[in-house]
Amino acid sequence: MMKINNVDLYISAVRRSQYPEEGKPEFLLVGRSNVGKSSFINTIVNRKNLARVSATPGKTQTLNFYIVNDSFYLVDVPGYGYALTSKEQQKKFGLMIEEYLEKRKELKRVFMLIDFRHKPTEDDLLMYNFLKYYHVPVTIVATKVDKVGASKKDANLKSITDSLDLVVGDDIVLFSSVTKLGREEILQKIEDLTIEIV
Repeated sequence: MMKINNVDLYISAVRRSQYPEEGKPEFLLVGRSNVGKSSFINTIVNRKNLARVSATPGKTQTLNFYIVNDSFYLVDVPGYGYALTSKEQQKKFGLMIEEYLEKRKELKRVFMLIDFRHKPTEDDLLMYNFLKYYHVPVTIVATKVDKVGASKKDANLKSITDSLDLVVGDDIVLFSSVTKLGREEILQKIEDLTIEIV
């Protein structure tokens, strides 16, 4: 299994001209503002606070490119669906993500985070359909699984898969930053896609 040797925030970009240019594979992380993206990044790269976990959702306002093992990037984008983000700001974020998705050959897969405790929101459905419009492969990462009792897990999983109606090739991984459930599976996906390219 992939071992994380080094990781760093390479650049915070707001436009295409600032993106890294060396052609390394990239994995985009999207999700609602309070879904646990920072905890997801920290768990995947095995660092306590590389991505700052904020008490205030909606803190990320740029595309943050984290270089991992000098071989691939995790790209974190602003969370969506946060009520206190102004309409203007939301539009700006939307255009920023669209600009990235439009022509980014380096993008290998999107990890779309959804809170396992709840049915996907209208914003989640919009984001999934938006990603499908650009034909990018998606892995749904169901976060906070440790907070759901065993008796409810099957029903919650069915609720997510039924709501999103995943296309062939897309999949779902149950994830917890507390128990590390799903970490190895995510790293394996990244490893498979980065090895293909080398």
